[in-house]
Amino acid sequence: MMKESVKERFKAAKACPINYVVAINDTLNVISGKWKLPIIGSLLFDKRRFTEIQKNIPKITPRMLSKELKELELNGVVERKVYDTTPVTVEYILTPSGRSIVNVMDTMLEWGLNHRAAVHAAN
Repeated sequence: MMKESVKERFKAAKACPINYVVAINDTLNVISGKWKLPIIGSLLFDKRRFTEIQKNIPKITPRMLSKELKELELNGVVERKVYDTTPVTVEYILTPSGRSIVNVMDTMLEWGLNHRAAVHAAN
């Protein structure tokens, strides 16, 4: 059986409401929540240690950051690297799959800036 290309899967999903919704839900299951996108956004610029990520995201608790990083790691978006130092150094970095979300985030950034400008102009 021949492997279906990304373009073919995309075309099939766009042609069927059920496939479209399933694909969107798959995406949301990985990145949904208040903190996942800000964490990914922090890691888009470079690898970071736990405290660096926490400083980049106001109001996130250490417990929530830890939970969200574990979920992102389980979903193959973030990689946790442990270095044999004293004390132990742990860094987080986006996987290639995690990096590929940059286009989605750039589109969200553009939409957000335009939407905010439109709302301010209407008020």
